[in-house]
Amino acid sequence: MEQQRKEATERLLSTQGHDNLFYSEENDGVGVGDGGLVAVSNFTSILGLSIFMAACITFGFGCAIGYSSPTQSSIMEDWGLSVAEFSLFGSILSIGSLIGAAISGKITDLFGRKLTMWILNLFYIGGWLAIAFTKAPWLLNLGRISLGFTNGISGYLAPIYIAEITTKNVRGRFTTILQLMVGWGASFMYVVGSFVHWRTLALLATIPGLLQVLLIFFIPESPRWLAKVGREKELEAALLCLRGDKADISDEAIEIKNHVESLKSSSRGGIVDIFQKKYVRPLLTVVGMMVLTNLGGINAFAYYSGAIFVSAGISSMVGLITLAATQTVVGILGTTIIDKLGRRPLLLVSSAGLCFSSFLTGVSFFLKDFNWWDQGSPILAFIGLLMYMGSYALGGGLPWLLVSELFPINVKGSAGSICNFMGNSTGWVVGYYFNLLTEWSSAGIFFTFSAFCCANFILIATMVPETKGRTLEEIQASITPSSD
Repeated sequence: MEQQRKEATERLLSTQGHDNLFYSEENDGVGVGDGGLVAVSNFTSILGLSIFMAACITFGFGCAIGYSSPTQSSIMEDWGLSVAEFSLFGSILSIGSLIGAAISGKITDLFGRKLTMWILNLFYIGGWLAIAFTKAPWLLNLGRISLGFTNGISGYLAPIYIAEITTKNVRGRFTTILQLMVGWGASFMYVVGSFVHWRTLALLATIPGLLQVLLIFFIPESPRWLAKVGREKELEAALLCLRGDKADISDEAIEIKNHVESLKSSSRGGIVDIFQKKYVRPLLTVVGMMVLTNLGGINAFAYYSGAIFVSAGISSMVGLITLAATQTVVGILGTTIIDKLGRRPLLLVSSAGLCFSSFLTGVSFFLKDFNWWDQGSPILAFIGLLMYMGSYALGGGLPWLLVSELFPINVKGSAGSICNFMGNSTGWVVGYYFNLLTEWSSAGIFFTFSAFCCANFILIATMVPETKGRTLEEIQASITPSSD
């Protein structure tokens, strides 16, 4: 079908006298020959707005993650909080995420992607306002748990939405932008939080939510969700919005409809579908990646990076600003190469980097504990922390791309809820106990993180399939054949 589409497009261009135009398989559209620039014919303004909407959601996700790092000392001082009390404030984000994760798949399947965005935005803006205008510590925690609830659902919703509205040859690139935006959101908190009061920082964090209020009126619902609920006319209208009024969306619409119909025959209804034999391998693979990534310490590095810099003898402001720049550069690199190199290479490089950088950070604290190489140990900690966050920016968000690619629409919600819940459970454990465990052994906790990252590398190398360059329907047909 793809070859026929290519030949038909080239014949049409030739008969209309456009000899310098050709069908660009890389861009899934029409390109300009003779040294001209390739034009992506199906990238429309509506698609751009939809991607920007998802980017705002994940930018807000990053803001929630990064908020506690630059504000730790000032909030503890203003409210007289102990280390344990602030650890609760930092980690309660994960408790909210657990609640959101448990229902993320169900709520997005029930209400659709677009209405769920509306609901999340209310919790997002409300959470930040509760923190900004708090009169008591419990209100801080309430606002934080509201943000966690938002993160628990948006971590699933945003990549799923992007994967379902984009074409196969740019799906990885645009989904990876979301991870870049998480890094930018956290970096925004790190940098701006070094200069403004924590209440002001909370108010500034509402900006992504306010932008979403305007954008949500202009974006379409996911075509694949519309197909699942039987709204075929709206499916075709959504595809035309995303591909352009003059685009031929007939093949894509038929492929989506046929795939959804084929799934209905094997669906038993409810969450039990995900426990069919054909889904066991991809489910265990993605759950394993998310659990090991979180046990590898990402929440500890993200929530308490400022404190880690100070503990290592480095200026918090200098460290956080450098960290923001590193995440930006590496995130952009990952976005540009994912659809060329594929998912597996980026995941392998990312997990190897996380393993080595955790070990390097552990070595720096080990040297500091024994007063060995006092001048060099802060440098090792600085390099280790930058390398860790850079490695995560490169491929840390790719497991969510795999959730959107590996699981068909009838079980995607259940798979997303399970993966999300398991990942956030381990994330909460790490976020809450990190400060307490560093009092036991600063070096030991980072060596432990390194071991989990090493296990993740082995899992990726042995279990993760490559998915670049194929439609969602093609991937799912090859990973989960129709026979049980």
